[in-house]
Amino acid sequence: MNFLENIISLNNVTFEYLSEDESVSVINDFSLDVKKGEFLAILGHNGSGKSTLAKLFNGLNKPKSGTVTVDGMDTADEKNDIEIKKRVGMIFQNPDNQIVATVVEEDVAFGLENLSVEPSVMRKRVESALKSVDMWDYRGYSPYKLSGGQKQRVAIAGVLAMEPVCIVLDEPTAMLDPKGRKDVINTVLDLCKNKGITIILITHFMEEATLADRVLVIDKGKEVLNGTPEEVFSKVETLKKIGLDVPQATDVIYEINKCGYNLKSTITVDGCVEELAKFLEDV
Repeated sequence: MNFLENIISLNNVTFEYLSEDESVSVINDFSLDVKKGEFLAILGHNGSGKSTLAKLFNGLNKPKSGTVTVDGMDTADEKNDIEIKKRVGMIFQNPDNQIVATVVEEDVAFGLENLSVEPSVMRKRVESALKSVDMWDYRGYSPYKLSGGQKQRVAIAGVLAMEPVCIVLDEPTAMLDPKGRKDVINTVLDLCKNKGITIILITHFMEEATLADRVLVIDKGKEVLNGTPEEVFSKVETLKKIGLDVPQATDVIYEINKCGYNLKSTITVDGCVEELAKFLEDV
């Protein structure tokens, strides 16, 4: 799929934290374009700078140097803060930290209330958002009685109600069980492919990254790899060198090839089965 327009652009961005009276550089001279409608996955080990990068995308972090623009708006200009945060929503790792109300539909409406959205408009947006994540039937429930995956979908609904053009998810499935992870990722895929919302997913689950249009790998605040999932995960040694795994299917083929064979790298189970079948036929 070809993506033409940028929704987010970083140009030579540097970001520093102040630690014990000294500056620690986390993002270093970093440039990146995120296209409207694409699904971008970002990978990196703990401390690589990926969460800091996520907060640069919607102005929660301001660059020390360089520029970050969202739909052409500079995040460093405080006059743009509200518009930028409406356009780029954030979902974090722990769903419990994002819940602010005792009833699901009230939680989804919270951001709209803060913007003084008209009640009739608010009701329509809340209904639409909850239906988009398949949580409308739970609108009267207490969020605290929901599973982790359901809570994350409610959190996503709260962002959707703001009608963003982009959603940044910072390890949203890290605390979920396999079913919860699957439900959240399916929701994210639907929002991107069927509703045209740009998705930026930070994850440490390699199989989730294989579903993206593009994968960005960062280390020490710098880009290491950037390309399609097939291109990025074919660089097994580069990924392992910086402490990252690869999809299991990719790793199986990699280990076989280390023994002197030449199987085609793959990121899917089906692709792995196909390559193994060809391999066994030739043995």
